[in-house]
Amino acid sequence: MDLQQRINAFVKLGDFLSQFSSEEFEQKDHVEHNDLFFDGFKHQIKLAQQHNGWFTKENVVFALNGWSNQLTESNINKWTSNYNFTTENLKTIAIVMAGNIPLVGFHDFLSVLISGQNVLVKQSSNDKHLLPFLAKYLEYVEPEFKGRITFTEGKLENFDAVIATGSDNTARYFEYYFKDKPSVIRKNRNSVAILTGKETEDELVALSEDIFRYYGLGCRNVSKLFVPKDYDFDSFFKAMYHWNPIIHQNKYANNYDYNKAVYLMSLFDMLENGFLMIKEDESFSSPIATVFYERYDSEEKLKATLKEKSDAIQCVVSNGFLDTEIKFGQTQLPKLWDYADNVDTITFSLTIC
Repeated sequence: MDLQQRINAFVKLGDFLSQFSSEEFEQKDHVEHNDLFFDGFKHQIKLAQQHNGWFTKENVVFALNGWSNQLTESNINKWTSNYNFTTENLKTIAIVMAGNIPLVGFHDFLSVLISGQNVLVKQSSNDKHLLPFLAKYLEYVEPEFKGRITFTEGKLENFDAVIATGSDNTARYFEYYFKDKPSVIRKNRNSVAILTGKETEDELVALSEDIFRYYGLGCRNVSKLFVPKDYDFDSFFKAMYHWNPIIHQNKYANNYDYNKAVYLMSLFDMLENGFLMIKEDESFSSPIATVFYERYDSEEKLKATLKEKSDAIQCVVSNGFLDTEIKFGQTQLPKLWDYADNVDTITFSLTIC
């Protein structure tokens, strides 16, 4: 199977996903194998929602729309044009996936397969319904994928390298367990936003998407703000307000109530608006329904801090602060060439000996 066959298959998968890119699913006549897969995928989406209370239809659709937009021929060609795929070096790469947001491991899955390697997938029990169904669709549109995609719920065996994502605790286990294999081991990371007080209302409203999408469960969600010493949060809270219906989601509301009670009993200072709390804290990883903040008095010192703590940061959201910054509202819309932890998984896949 050559690169063009693999690209064509994922473009067809993108077309298939485009039918599920809004909450009113729309079957399209030109999409291949819809008679076999359209109704089945609707059922898998419903199962994903029932199995994991965080996987609301809105958030699953948001994820599917993101992948549909990325899996176009022009995007995949732009992405793959930076690599040399001519070397025949067929290996099996295991992927241990997290389950915090829908299809969170899809980019690793895509990178391994587009590189021409076999993939062995161990999913999180929190996100186990969507990807196997999409893998079956790939096998229908490109039969040469058959036998090259394997899912397992048991012990990982017969693989040449591994990409594993988890918490700091599970990463220590991964590092020990996979010490004899080439590996990419990902730990906890969080995203931060740099505010200056000069942000427009539109920028702050866009920031709310970075904070609340997926209930803040993703590593690309903003969980920490850096603000000037004299920052007034009134404009910030005003821009967040349109997300107030989130408090009607039971799992979110339970976390909000619990964390608020902990803060109050501990006599911690915090500000809140009925669905979001902000608390001054040096940590990056904030609980659900909470955003930490830290004040700065020097942009140069802040840049030094961000550089020093770069291993804990996935994205930096700002306007004109860093060359590598992400615009407000864009953290959950990564491009194919935006690699988690800045680790190029295609290069990794292509250079396994």
